[in-house]
Amino acid sequence: MRRWLIGLLVGLAVGSAGLVLEALPPGVALEQSVGLSLLFNARGTLAPPDDVVVVAIDGRSGEQLGLPSLPREWPRSVHGELVDALVRLGASVVAFDVHFGIAKDPQSDQAFIDALDRAGNVVLVELLTGKRRPISDQTGRHVGMVWEEDAVPPFSALAESAAAVASFPLPKEGASVHHFWVFKESADASPTLPAVVLQIHERDALPALLDRIRAVDPDALNVLPIPDDAFANPAQLRLLMRGLRTIFETAPEMPGAVATADADPVAALAALYAGDAQRFINFYGPPGTITTVPYHAVMGIEDPNVTPEALDLAGKVVFVGYSDLFDPGQPDRFHTVFTREDGVDLSGVEIAATTFANLLTNRSLTQLDHLGAAALLLVFGLVLGALAYALPVYIGVPVALVWILSYGGAAYWMFVERALILPVATPLLVMAPIGLFVGLLGQYLMERRRGQRISAAINYYLPDELVRDLVQDRLEPGKLNQVVYGTCLATDMAGFSTIAENLPPAELAKFLNDYFETLAAPLKKHGVHVTEFRADAIMCAWVADKPSPDPRRKALLAALDAGEAIKDFRKRHDMPGARLRIGLEAGYVYVGHAGGGGRFVYSIVGDSANTASRVEGLNKHVGTQILATGEVVAGFENLVMRSLGAFQFVGKTDAIPVYEVLAKRETATQAQIQLCEVFESALALYQEARLSEAADRFQEILEAYPDDGPSRFYLERSRRMLAEPGQGGDPRVIRMDAK
Repeated sequence: MRRWLIGLLVGLAVGSAGLVLEALPPGVALEQSVGLSLLFNARGTLAPPDDVVVVAIDGRSGEQLGLPSLPREWPRSVHGELVDALVRLGASVVAFDVHFGIAKDPQSDQAFIDALDRAGNVVLVELLTGKRRPISDQTGRHVGMVWEEDAVPPFSALAESAAAVASFPLPKEGASVHHFWVFKESADASPTLPAVVLQIHERDALPALLDRIRAVDPDALNVLPIPDDAFANPAQLRLLMRGLRTIFETAPEMPGAVATADADPVAALAALYAGDAQRFINFYGPPGTITTVPYHAVMGIEDPNVTPEALDLAGKVVFVGYSDLFDPGQPDRFHTVFTREDGVDLSGVEIAATTFANLLTNRSLTQLDHLGAAALLLVFGLVLGALAYALPVYIGVPVALVWILSYGGAAYWMFVERALILPVATPLLVMAPIGLFVGLLGQYLMERRRGQRISAAINYYLPDELVRDLVQDRLEPGKLNQVVYGTCLATDMAGFSTIAENLPPAELAKFLNDYFETLAAPLKKHGVHVTEFRADAIMCAWVADKPSPDPRRKALLAALDAGEAIKDFRKRHDMPGARLRIGLEAGYVYVGHAGGGGRFVYSIVGDSANTASRVEGLNKHVGTQILATGEVVAGFENLVMRSLGAFQFVGKTDAIPVYEVLAKRETATQAQIQLCEVFESALALYQEARLSEAADRFQEILEAYPDDGPSRFYLERSRRMLAEPGQGGDPRVIRMDAK
């Protein structure tokens, strides 16, 4: 449960990161530049409606018509001839995306004007220029700025002959075009070129739209000009369209009341007036996707690349403008998601035709509102983070990838089938990697902590290097149980039975833990490999692959430090009588699991471990603290120690030389050094069976060192042998009859 809760918190963090990015300008730019590109490229080319055609002025048009290569140098009578040809071919509306700002040759201009009068269905484009103008106070000082937009219509005689005049500005985000205006709010909410063309094209559907509006609000149409008059005058048509826009904006119930099926022209008009003023362009594909006919082909010049079907313009809307499908340097071009690899962009006239087709089919793209996008990103991040963190990696990662792909598939389906833009770049390219990374990192850290806890737990029972190998999966089974050369150190606490009798179990356990912790510190300091606790005793070992002085040296230093550590322990517990006994032996031992019935301990087994325990027990007989066999101390001249002779323990065949280890030479006192010297001479007398002299010498030592246990041991033994001649055996070997 806790893991799932943390997973949800991770997901919440990932979702929140997505929300923040989506709300910031970089996130908006990312969705428009990368997200839309992903969706369009995944969808590919979409068949445009047959009702729209582009008549292209390209680099070959002038040559084919016997005219200058630059269209601005053509006589405008040529455009008049084009209009007449389009009318003969049955075009429903003709829209020029070419600006005719000033009058030129009167005769040629008049021919063009006459053609527009005859057609009655030609829409001309006007330029829309914008600039910032400073605002000044009464003293002439600038106090602010205001944005002004001015319309530059075609020259007046031509504009009066057109069915309508409208601008077609395109907002650019960065280097690309993603939106178009339906109504330019900063220009008195004027309808733009594709909106005006749609209204003229669907003129016959207007009465039905007005009837539906009247059914909802009978007074709503009072402010509108008479529709028939509007279509006879560009200014009146603009007023009509502005009025309808206002009706739909001020009456929220209106769009739902008048809308019908998508294929209904009335529905297209209702969506025109009720939708957003600025909309996403639903591009159909790369340049030339919309049926494109060369200018000269419409003028009757045969072109083998143009089929008769392409010239069937009956009932279709025709957009005329610059569009060269082979020239990356064509004028009036715009970078879009479908810009070709050779650099050919979509022309302005094809974008105009595209936006008209969007309005005609009511399939311009709609972006999910901010609240919906925020909820979607939050849910996406929440689920992703929870899956990546809460489930095991081998399950969580595949399931998370399925979730990511499912979201991408849903976004693709909504884009293709519903023309709805869901956030794509932010969740798939930002949140998904972050969610997977954070989730997997969290799992790694969690598993690492778990491994550390397991390692710490196992470390109580196994040597450090085995624990490391076990955690890192490098452990060889043979290492768990092996015979190695080692130095065994056995400890015991003198008087533990008395202490145990006087303490309650809980306090005794606390006392023992403190005791073991006190001794464990110096053992660990010197790199002990195996430690085994037995009641109040400790058996530990320093091991190596073969006989080596290193484990012996470490064990001896650890024994000396343990002897110092026990002094502080006695002070803490106010037990001056508590004494530590240590025994050391070196040799081959078995290190590994020992036990049965499904329960095991990591133990040290072997004759060396047994001998170390016997040597430790010898301390209580000779009154010492640290005893080691000759095998352990051999070669260490930097220690102050003395030989106590050879001892044959119970159950042992051979005698073992035993030494008392007193101190490191650099820290030893002069008294310790002198004691070793005088004891050596006294022991030599004893081993030579000069018992009377040896007894006198041991007595002298005790007078100088009253607490010296070995001298007392040998004094008593010398006197007993003197009192019972022939009963002591060989004085060079001390045979122990008790452990």
